[in-house]
Amino acid sequence: MTEFADRWGFAPDKFWLRGERPENPVEWREELQRWEVYGYPEVNEALSNNDGYSADSGKLFNFDEETAKYFDGDLAQMTGVEHANIRKQAAQAFDPKFIARLESRVRDLSNEYADTLEKFAKFNLLSDFVDHVAGIVFSELLGIPAEDRTMFKLVDQNMDQEAQMTQVGEGTEDGYFEQLTKPLQPLREMLGTHVDAKTKDPKDDLISLLSQVTKVDGSLMTRDQIINFIIGILGAGHLATPLLVGNTMLCLESFPEQYALVKSDYSLIPGMIEESMRFLTPGAASYRATLQDVELGGKQIPKDSLLRVYLGAANRDPRQFTDPDNYDVTRSPNAHLGFGRGAHYCMGGQMVRVETRVVFEVLFTRFPKLRVDPAIPPLFFNSPDFTGVRSGGLHVRID
Repeated sequence: MTEFADRWGFAPDKFWLRGERPENPVEWREELQRWEVYGYPEVNEALSNNDGYSADSGKLFNFDEETAKYFDGDLAQMTGVEHANIRKQAAQAFDPKFIARLESRVRDLSNEYADTLEKFAKFNLLSDFVDHVAGIVFSELLGIPAEDRTMFKLVDQNMDQEAQMTQVGEGTEDGYFEQLTKPLQPLREMLGTHVDAKTKDPKDDLISLLSQVTKVDGSLMTRDQIINFIIGILGAGHLATPLLVGNTMLCLESFPEQYALVKSDYSLIPGMIEESMRFLTPGAASYRATLQDVELGGKQIPKDSLLRVYLGAANRDPRQFTDPDNYDVTRSPNAHLGFGRGAHYCMGGQMVRVETRVVFEVLFTRFPKLRVDPAIPPLFFNSPDFTGVRSGGLHVRID
């Protein structure tokens, strides 16, 4: 299965894309002072068992006050009753009415951008098309001007860094936490301006909703907490769609019989999306901290240990998936972990699914000869925690 990975030039650390299986589903990495979790049942356990594992992996590090303020309110790091409380209130923004409006809006925007691109033989699928559609939709969800979406690229750029979380030394590798936070300051300032305005004069949008969310103690979320919440869901609610579209195009190009199948029957597009999330998982890895001594994959892991859970590798586990290295848009069941599992299952998952489905319905209809440009190799994010084409990194032809 090295043909797929080698054809597109995926980094060696994405070993599962080459059909490689670790000897054990759980291993200790001495040089990084963390546990690596590769297997499907083991990753599922770490994501789902809230008694043994915490999403707040930052709890293992001694942040200074300045660094800590960048994580307070981030839904991905929140746990327990407060997490469930805030998540339940924020989820109101993604109700069925919003999803219905979303589908119509994405279709209109997709056709609008297709109109501007149909005169060209080739274009960049992400920076010329999908980034605009997803960015405008997410801006409207937040209730901010569409032109402010340019700031979202700062999160995109953060995903292009090679740093990863480790307990070595001071708990960082190449300034992991500093690299995650400081480059986002201009985005924080932009969002802060809108948070201030929406707090004073609420509208029908997500920022206004967050400004009225009450914590368990009855107090409102702070300004920093709202900003961190928004930045935290930016990847899941906006950047995930371009990643998924780009990854899907690489899959379709590599499996032409599947491409022909889905283009002949659009009802297979939802299954295509799920299979892309499994086969070429955008969020390749996540982190957990143990809350107590646990046994996982036959290994005894002490309390307060750092785990890196490999969602991408778990989604290729033959114990869970038949013929896991084959891309099959008709795969059923397909209980992949691409959107996570348990209490931290991606809140914007349905939004990403709808956006991606409609984008491909429009692309397949408007550009029936759509294909990856063989003359220009795709460009991928450098982050070991993500697998996917970065903005500006996927050129296609429609002639």
